[in-house]
Amino acid sequence: LEQALRCCTAASVVTDGSGAAADERSLYIMRVVQIAVMCVLALTVAFGIFFLGCNLLIKSEGMINFLVQ
Repeated sequence: LEQALRCCTAASVVTDGSGAAADERSLYIMRVVQIAVMCVLALTVAFGIFFLGCNLLIKSEGMINFLVQ
């Protein structure tokens, strides 16, 4: 089990001095940043749709009450 875990970690990367580990680390950081940005954008869109829907619901209630009177 330890060998399976060691083979998939960043600590197990063997370098030849050419900076391949640094490139791999920067690629990993870029992926994490991309995922974080996409999550923030998705949450922004979801909350925007939610609040827009609530606003339209409140306005439609007011229009229905106005028509009833």
